[in-house]
Amino acid sequence: MGMYRILQGVMKYRHTQREVMVRQFEVVRDDPHPKAVFFTCMDSRMLPTRFTQTNVGDMFIVRNAGNLVPHANLCGHEEITTEPAALELGCVINGIKHVIVCGHSDCKAMNMLHMMRNSDRTLQEMLKLSPLKAWLMRHGHSSAGKFAQLELSNFQAPLVFQAETPMRRFIAYIDPDNKFSEEDKLSQVNTLQQLQNIASYNFMRDGLTRGRVYIHALWFDIYTGDIYYFSRQQKMFVDVNENNMEKLEEEVLKYYT
Repeated sequence: MGMYRILQGVMKYRHTQREVMVRQFEVVRDDPHPKAVFFTCMDSRMLPTRFTQTNVGDMFIVRNAGNLVPHANLCGHEEITTEPAALELGCVINGIKHVIVCGHSDCKAMNMLHMMRNSDRTLQEMLKLSPLKAWLMRHGHSSAGKFAQLELSNFQAPLVFQAETPMRRFIAYIDPDNKFSEEDKLSQVNTLQQLQNIASYNFMRDGLTRGRVYIHALWFDIYTGDIYYFSRQQKMFVDVNENNMEKLEEEVLKYYT
């Protein structure tokens, strides 16, 4: 079913979407203006262009296990990853103004990180055998540490994250209505932690300091289809819906344009 389904999809595309997409490619070919660098998870249930209703040329999309952006301290010249390269290509070279990290519910990577969070980090043999576990332990360790703070407060106390600069911080109440599982709470913490990691790169500093680049967090509940935007004014993830949209628009227009 797998490859057969893919090939059938290619033929359907040729008959229904190809001409439309080629026309769109022609429009953006010589003067593309992507609006965002979008980091999200590689989970097959995550379809960011569908739930943001974006189109050809609108976003750079980077996907990996757990929508992680390695901290600059963990990315030297001998251990570089695609995530900071995407930030440089998008924000420095192409002048993209908005960077978005989007986590989601029932994230298998975050479920695994939750399971491993109290394990002995010296189990190097285990990590050598599992690239996924090694990736999560190395680049998800700070998220697990923040989650531990949340656990100690019985999931009640707010967390503090660095924003665009070391002196600029924001407070976050994680799932104050207690709607989600512990693993999903970790996913939300992890999503916010990546904003701090993005701000750790020297080449991002000027844009972030001068307001030429802004960092945002989204979170997708895959079982309801609801999208949450992290509101720094409201200090929590807020459901993007008809009741909240006007207030969220005011916040975005005031602080991020």
